[in-house]
Amino acid sequence: MNKFDDKYALTGKFLVAMPKISDGDYFDHSLVYICSHGRNGAMGLIVNKRYESINFTDLTFQLPVRDFKRLNEVNLYVGGPLEKVRGMVIHSTDYFKEGTVEIGQGIAVSATSQIITDIAFDRGPSEKLVALGYSYWEPHQLEEEIYENDWLVVDANRRLLFNTPDEEKWQRAIDESGINLDHFVAITGHS
Repeated sequence: MNKFDDKYALTGKFLVAMPKISDGDYFDHSLVYICSHGRNGAMGLIVNKRYESINFTDLTFQLPVRDFKRLNEVNLYVGGPLEKVRGMVIHSTDYFKEGTVEIGQGIAVSATSQIITDIAFDRGPSEKLVALGYSYWEPHQLEEEIYENDWLVVDANRRLLFNTPDEEKWQRAIDESGINLDHFVAITGHS
């Protein structure tokens, strides 16, 4: 198995955007799944914001395959502000091919056109979240944002990731953490 061997503490965690993040586009009330965190920075995918303007069928038309089985529509998510044409899939580990990286807790990530083709032919993973674009932080940038109370780090779980309505994910992640956001101060101080 291809296991990510440069794991740091945040790989496989959720980042919950704190209320003070209100850019209106990407991170306002976002729930981000951290796919990798290491000495070269961090990469994650927003998992609670769907594209309304494009769908999975539109994505499959970018592939050289045309004769695929018509499926129930697979939602496409706004993974982040970078490379918005790059597709990545967070999925269950019942699907594992070359290019798949296991994160942990039965969750993996694939960023090949093969997984999109396999999903189109109903040969993909049983649980999946297809994202276009991704979120990236330079080395120490994410740690600084966490220190500044931009993000709340909480444990990730498959139920919240794959089986919770998108509009409920952000609040449920906070509720499951047991943290009351009313106790957070919007302005941080340093002594």
